[in-house]
Amino acid sequence: MTNPLYDTLFGRYAGKATPFLRLPDGSTLTHDAFLIIAARYAHVFRDAGVAPGDRLAVQVEKSPQALAIYAACVQAGIVFLPLNTAYTASEVSYFVENSGAKLLVCDGGNMAALSPVAQSANAQLETLDANGSGSLATKAAAKPDSFPTVARSLDDLAAFLYTSGTTGRSKGAMLSQQNLLSNAETLVDYWKFTDSDVLLHALPIFHTHGLFVASNVTLLAGGSMIFMPKFDLDQVIGHLPQATTMMGVPTFYTRLLSDARFTKGLAQHMRLFISGSAPLLADTHIQFEDRTGHRILERYGMTETNMNTSNPYDGDRRAGTVGKALPGVELKITDAATGNTLPDGEIGQIEVRGANVFQGYWQMPEKTAEELREDGFFITGDLGLIDENGYVQIVGRNKDLIISGGYNIYPKEIELVLDDQPGVLESAVVGIPHPDFGETVVGFLVANGPTEPDLDMISSTVGDSLARFKHPKKLIILPELPRNTMGKVQKNLLRNEYSLLFTPQ
Repeated sequence: MTNPLYDTLFGRYAGKATPFLRLPDGSTLTHDAFLIIAARYAHVFRDAGVAPGDRLAVQVEKSPQALAIYAACVQAGIVFLPLNTAYTASEVSYFVENSGAKLLVCDGGNMAALSPVAQSANAQLETLDANGSGSLATKAAAKPDSFPTVARSLDDLAAFLYTSGTTGRSKGAMLSQQNLLSNAETLVDYWKFTDSDVLLHALPIFHTHGLFVASNVTLLAGGSMIFMPKFDLDQVIGHLPQATTMMGVPTFYTRLLSDARFTKGLAQHMRLFISGSAPLLADTHIQFEDRTGHRILERYGMTETNMNTSNPYDGDRRAGTVGKALPGVELKITDAATGNTLPDGEIGQIEVRGANVFQGYWQMPEKTAEELREDGFFITGDLGLIDENGYVQIVGRNKDLIISGGYNIYPKEIELVLDDQPGVLESAVVGIPHPDFGETVVGFLVANGPTEPDLDMISSTVGDSLARFKHPKKLIILPELPRNTMGKVQKNLLRNEYSLLFTPQ
């Protein structure tokens, strides 16, 4: 193959009128029509002087044309850099300058704000609106329907994905063709995707979940996607009867469960529901299975590695776990201080190795050396354990570890107790600076209904369940927990907002 990623995911569909993207308005974009759009874009990029190995940044709304930019970059050998649509101009400025992107594609409505960004970074600027119009589309209309695929190897970079940057400047994770292709091949086999599958796709495509997991798996399997701009409850319920599979974040499933229209009958034809990007509450697992007869398959991945583990397709899908290491992925739990592998059942940092693991952080050799060992194991920053059945349980992020009075406290252990209390929908536990203990435990609760939970009763119950040093010093009720676009609770925001809670004023 001259370009393994393009040839395997895209090129084999040239000339084929098979359905690829089923759109909310009832129309369908075939594989060949999609490839023509991508080829025309590739011509525009080449004519603009974006060479193989150069970076191209994209901040646009989800659309078939936005996905075609990814295909065009792969075909032209350009490193694809998708950016969260919520990022401000100053944030985009960092990504464009740090990556050295030669071209930035943005929504037409953001052109005024991003023109100075592109100019400052010496990058060209094109626009692409959600309806497929814009300067990129105008230029592409006059280009040929085919593009000579640029030769690339499995070791060549295909994409940059920037980490969320909750503890400092975002890091550009460099992902090779091999990283993306190997993971897609593993998942198609493990989750038994075929060309008969229709994936309901309501995820964003600036993140590994919606872009590299959902899209790459569907392309490799030969199936099609119901391609929705975003998660809209009415639209999801309306289109679910045409789907066979769905990938989502936990919020998707809780919203479905909140609607009486979501019944066992509506989901009876579905083959598989997959959840990731944030932990799925055990209660959601139970409610979903009671309602539909389906047990959601939970898996674990991250920006730097794509997918690492998965609950089994056939076999016991265990709530509160993310399953076992995928074929071709090695996973171990290690002591953060020594790096030694810990016995099963002990909590430590999760490390993974495999063809899915990224190449390092762009222009950050010191950070790469800190997190990517010489033997290829990547220190994920997640804390977890391997239970007696070999399933991986994640207990939190390394940075979320609370050290109070010299004791290590894992927030997840306390959150499980709090989540079980009457009137509590969910909780988040963080460490807040404390003059005596260094830091102490604070629990944030969201009520499950109009009546606020009884905090005194909860404190008493927690006192019976957990050692004294783990008791929350304070419980605070919030209307909701702060989350990012993928549904992950942003504990750093809670830590920042309440950092002076125990500090004498």
